[in-house]
Amino acid sequence: MACVLTSEVATVLAIMRRNVRWSGGRYAGDELDHPLIAGLKSLRRAVATWDPSRWGDVEPLLYLRPFLDLVRSDEAGAPTTGAALSSLHKILSLDLVGPDAPNVADAMSAVVEAVTGCRFEVTDLASEEAVLARVLQVLLACVRARAAPALSNRHVCDIVSTCFRVVQQAGTKGELLQRISRQTMHEVVRCVFARLPDIDATAVEDQQIAGSKQQGFSASKMWNGNDSACLSSSKDEVGGKSGVVQDKAMMELFGVPCMVEILQFLCSLLNIAEDNEVNPRMNAVDFDEDMPLFALGLINSSIELSSSYIHRHPKLLAFVQDELFRNLMQIGLSISPLILSTVSSIIFTLFYHLRQELKLQIEAFFACVILRLSQSRYGATYQQQEVALETIVEFCRQKEFMAEMYMNMDCDLQCSNVFEDLVNMLSKSAFSVEITLSPLNVLSLDGLLAVIQAIADRTGNSPQHRQQTVEEMREYFPFWPLKCENINDPDQWVRFVNQQKSIKRKLMVGVEHFNTDKQKGFEYLQGAHLLPEKLDPPNVALFFRYTPGLDKNLLGDYLGNHDEFSIQVLHEFSKTFDFKELNLDAALRLFLETFRLPGESQKIQRILEAFSERYYEQSPKLFVNCDAALVLSYSVILLNTDQHNVRVKKKMTEEDFIRNNRHINGGNDLPREFLSELYYSICKNEIKTIPDQGVGCSEMSFSHWADLMFKSKRSSAYIACHSYPFLDHDMFLIMARPTIAAISVIFGNVEQEENLARCIDGFLSVSRLAAFYGLNDVLNDLVVELGKFTILWNTSYDDPATAFGEDTKARMATEALFTIATIHGDHINTGWGTIIDCILRFHKTGLIPACLFNDTADDQEPSSASLPSKISAPYPAASQVMPVSTPKKTYGLMGRFSQLLYLDTEEPKFQPTEEQLAAQRNASETIKKCQIGTIFTESKFLQADSLLNLARALIQAAGQPQKIPSSIDDEDNAVFCLELIITVALNNRDRVVLLWHDFYEHITHIVQSTVTPCNLVEKAVFGLLDIVQRLLPYKENLVDDLLRSLQLILKLDARVADAYCENITQEVTRLVRDNATHIKSQMGWQTIISLLCITARHPDASEACFEALVFIMFEGSHLSPANFVLLVEASRQFAESRLGSAERSIHALNLMAESVNCLTRWSHEIKEASGEAERMLEGINEMWLQLIQALGKMCTDQREEVRNHALLLLHKCLVVDGISVSSSVWLMSFDIVFQLLDELLDIAQTSSPKDFRNMEVSLLHAVKLLFKLFLQSLNDLSAQSSFSKLWLEVLDMMEKLIKVKVRGSRIEKLQEAITEQLKNILLVMKASGVLSKKSTSGDSSLWEATWLQVSNIAPLLHSVIFPGNDGDDAAQSIKDKLDIPAVSEGRLVSVK
Repeated sequence: MACVLTSEVATVLAIMRRNVRWSGGRYAGDELDHPLIAGLKSLRRAVATWDPSRWGDVEPLLYLRPFLDLVRSDEAGAPTTGAALSSLHKILSLDLVGPDAPNVADAMSAVVEAVTGCRFEVTDLASEEAVLARVLQVLLACVRARAAPALSNRHVCDIVSTCFRVVQQAGTKGELLQRISRQTMHEVVRCVFARLPDIDATAVEDQQIAGSKQQGFSASKMWNGNDSACLSSSKDEVGGKSGVVQDKAMMELFGVPCMVEILQFLCSLLNIAEDNEVNPRMNAVDFDEDMPLFALGLINSSIELSSSYIHRHPKLLAFVQDELFRNLMQIGLSISPLILSTVSSIIFTLFYHLRQELKLQIEAFFACVILRLSQSRYGATYQQQEVALETIVEFCRQKEFMAEMYMNMDCDLQCSNVFEDLVNMLSKSAFSVEITLSPLNVLSLDGLLAVIQAIADRTGNSPQHRQQTVEEMREYFPFWPLKCENINDPDQWVRFVNQQKSIKRKLMVGVEHFNTDKQKGFEYLQGAHLLPEKLDPPNVALFFRYTPGLDKNLLGDYLGNHDEFSIQVLHEFSKTFDFKELNLDAALRLFLETFRLPGESQKIQRILEAFSERYYEQSPKLFVNCDAALVLSYSVILLNTDQHNVRVKKKMTEEDFIRNNRHINGGNDLPREFLSELYYSICKNEIKTIPDQGVGCSEMSFSHWADLMFKSKRSSAYIACHSYPFLDHDMFLIMARPTIAAISVIFGNVEQEENLARCIDGFLSVSRLAAFYGLNDVLNDLVVELGKFTILWNTSYDDPATAFGEDTKARMATEALFTIATIHGDHINTGWGTIIDCILRFHKTGLIPACLFNDTADDQEPSSASLPSKISAPYPAASQVMPVSTPKKTYGLMGRFSQLLYLDTEEPKFQPTEEQLAAQRNASETIKKCQIGTIFTESKFLQADSLLNLARALIQAAGQPQKIPSSIDDEDNAVFCLELIITVALNNRDRVVLLWHDFYEHITHIVQSTVTPCNLVEKAVFGLLDIVQRLLPYKENLVDDLLRSLQLILKLDARVADAYCENITQEVTRLVRDNATHIKSQMGWQTIISLLCITARHPDASEACFEALVFIMFEGSHLSPANFVLLVEASRQFAESRLGSAERSIHALNLMAESVNCLTRWSHEIKEASGEAERMLEGINEMWLQLIQALGKMCTDQREEVRNHALLLLHKCLVVDGISVSSSVWLMSFDIVFQLLDELLDIAQTSSPKDFRNMEVSLLHAVKLLFKLFLQSLNDLSAQSSFSKLWLEVLDMMEKLIKVKVRGSRIEKLQEAITEQLKNILLVMKASGVLSKKSTSGDSSLWEATWLQVSNIAPLLHSVIFPGNDGDDAAQSIKDKLDIPAVSEGRLVSVK
């Protein structure tokens, strides 16, 4: 310490001795040395005596005073003053002045006062600059020293003022001093505000800081004479104007008061253009932006260091909220983009740390500055627009910014929709008005994407998105002053903001109604419970005051009306304004900004009366009564019209205005200064009696700002987002479509891959959010927009694969489109049409690989009999190159003939270049990445609505089928779509009911409209068969519909059916073999059997059909009451068919005959079971009768072996045991046999022996059949009333048969057989008591009729049957030999 001081004293003395003034000689009187030199020498002697161990007890002024005297002295030259300042800087930099030193505050004050009042003799320019630089060093060392807290607020302000004076003076000096002075002032301000975290907020809470209200600061110029320089401060400095309270606060230790004064001083520097009467909107060349930028840099530095702690200090916070923010907004509207950029940086810092205390200020900044300067329609330059957009984007990159804007501004009744306005502005700015895009367009997209990404990032945050239903207002309640009770509870504030947003939306609708018709507007608001059922003035006034968008013309007329209710509303309306501390003109401006002043004098009178009452109520000191305020208000309106109406040639002077307002204040005059200030304020700034309509970007006037500060005291608290997606659904719903449109515009007009990739990321983010929030319409719109870019625009090559590979934009759009379809297909509805169109374009141009998917159903193995399909090969490898051109397949005779003609003259194929090969590889790789097949194979995971729309899109894309395909391409597309439809159906077997109607209708159209064989109808038929085949085992409830659909095959055109008959048969056969157990209904079997029967007549398909029939009927394994009759008829048709051999016909007959065993079994089961046995037995009788009838038809077959075999089987079926045949069925069976015998007789008599061989044998079998049937049914029929008729018919048939002649002669064997069989029947009837002379009823007609007929057949039989008593024994003997049933208790029993 001693060494430092001794060294510094020696240095200063050495420099002083260079000057003749100090070099030697007696100074004055008895003094040998000059007092300045004597002081230094005295210090050097004293230092030697001080105890080094007690250096901290030494008072700093003892070793500082000699140096300070030199700094203050007018006699010292620049070198001497500079040396003294260097010594002071060294002492302070080494912290020799400790914070605990005695009287350290006095010492620091002395240093500051001496340095700020530094005077020295100027010798040359360089030495002067050196001294000024050292002054800055010492001042900076003062605020950096450990003893800096000992400084008072006044001295800190003096330091800043001195630094600024040096900055000003440096403007005429060298560039180095300019840089040093500015940098030093920055460091000083940083050091001052860096102390804010260490200041106890409670220590300054009670200090009253009455800051200067001056709007500008004009720093005094340094006096710089020829002989000396002075740094003494004038009255215009930091904290220069102060009152008693201010002086007391400024003498306190270094703290918040000086910081407020510094900020106020810096704000005054922002208005330097206004003080110098420079228009801030003039050209940038004419506007000196240096000083405002310097001040903004200082403000930025101070805010950066202190913003985290400003909220702890109410006075500092109040200054930031009011004066600082207002000045920043004012200077931000200047023409300089650099100033706007700096202002935006400061606001960004304030938002980041203090947004909860700056809610309405932030809203005003965006509404009145940023949104205004971001649009050219408000006169903003391109540079201003760019800076404004950069500011918005920077804010948007803060993940919580937009969410907080929505919940705090858009959901606040008294705030503008900042979120919506920013989104609309960004989306509109993305659209280019020129052909090419500008950086503004891309910048706007960055902002939108930043917001979208922030929403997307929040989707995974906990708690998850919650949708709260907003309860409708059932009755009116005062909602304007409503505030959230607890902004820290998400449940409460989410419910609150949702309710507020709902009310705000309804208010906007009410505004539209009101602007159209006031009465309808009120009615709507009352119906929505936004106004009470009985209108009252206070609530109507609140609606007028705080609802944006009202027609100001209508509002002014309403407020000026003379009816009592309107007058009450007017007075309540005026009470909503706060005119405290506002001049009359400012209050009047604020009042008239809310509506248009009507033109009628009476309305103006009423409106100004209400205003005057409110103004006098809040400012009673100026006026003695309300009338004075009214008269002056009227006078101000007249002055405003006089000064700003171009038709008024002679303008009112200041004296005229003052003279017009004499004696209006209760007979006294108002202060002349007050009236003069009012006059010039009106002349300079017009009161707009026709305010701007709507809720656009208005300018921030002083009155407007005063109203904002009034509202800020009553506004609801700012709600922090905390990264939770509580309101993201509503936000995304608002911005989704504008964002899609903006991304589409940018994507369509840029070519750089980086920008394209950003657009694709935006598309994917929007799709992810749309799916997350279930906004299917948004996702579909996105798909449609994205699909537009998959169209190939590059036509430089004929090969579409090459063109697609070279089109980066198309490839990126394609990948994004199919990524969305694969991931978010659940939420795509109408968008499937776009996706299918894209797939078809790629298919048509050959870009779709041969294989989109393997097998269509994951539980079925591929079958050789599966439907034909092009999709049979795996994906091509990435290294494989698609063919340059694929020749079209030629159809028809002439086409193939032309191919042969030009086969030898075919030109060699064009060899692609390396660039084309690379493009083709790119195309192949892109299609592979799209995984198009996954869309259809994984369609089983789609939601029902999406799946249905996918199927319908495929059907629509396939087009309407035509009788004859118009082109190969159209048919190819239709076939391809049909393949995809089938794939979707097979992969959704559990939900095939959903698709079935549309699918069946599509297949029906194809089948009914096609008259020639083609790929489309082939795919339709076999695809239908494959679907039925695969779905039958799993869809019991759909079996009938599936099988019914196969009836379409029966409707095929004959040419089409003939072409595919064999394959159809194979598919039907496979279906029967695999699914016979699943076919239950008669309709299903009828469809299957109909298909088998139709193909039975086709030579190539008949055998396969018969195999299917054998499979069904073999041993009755698949016979059922539902298919019995159908299968019997089908067997008959196969037996009747000549396409097969006789053996196959006999086989078919055997199948028919064996089926009777099923009837027997079913009959037995029915008898054992309870229930509707009688009705079921009737069904069995009906089936048995159908079997008999079918066999009877085959008994007339031309082929002898078939005919005779049929007769034998018929005989077998007629006498089968176990079937309870009713009497009526027996009678019908006789009709069948009688008809058969008639047909056989006719054939025997009329047909050629070559056509029907050995008819005698067939007749013989038929006769035995008749007799056997009669004996079998005798027991059941003998008691019936119709028995006599039946018996006589049998006898008639015998008579006809015995007399028949074949080729001119009777058949002896037939006669013998008839006689013998008749005798046996008579004996049985006699033994059974059926035939006797007198029956039990006494009726002998049967006896007589019988013998009358028998006498014509065999006259001798009567004596044989009834010879006497022996006749009975003979009859019984015959009966025993023939095993004829006897009558016993009404049942047939065997006679042993």
